[in-house]
Amino acid sequence: MVNVALIEALAESLCGAAALLFTFIATMSRSPALERMAQGLISAVLVLCAVVLWWLSLAGGTLWGSNYLPKPLSLFCLLLALAARMNIKGTNISFGANPHSIGRSDDEE
Repeated sequence: MVNVALIEALAESLCGAAALLFTFIATMSRSPALERMAQGLISAVLVLCAVVLWWLSLAGGTLWGSNYLPKPLSLFCLLLALAARMNIKGTNISFGANPHSIGRSDDEE
């Protein structure tokens, strides 16, 4: 049987790796091929993290002192994995006012 502390360390490491990859996604988006590769890697790490978190919960382990956190966090990891695969480059999803165009519209009037 695998030590629960090892599963906990693996879960924390995978979550940290996913957070680090998300941090550098803007740099990777300069190249479309690198961005697609990064999106796939982030998704794979998050799915693996969800599996490890679920395993941690089934093994009776705790995450940051809580035995409740692993299952909800594993579902959240799956949602983030789906979101990481979405490529919304060039799509306006906010439909709000663009702060850069507000100044221009005042100048035009």
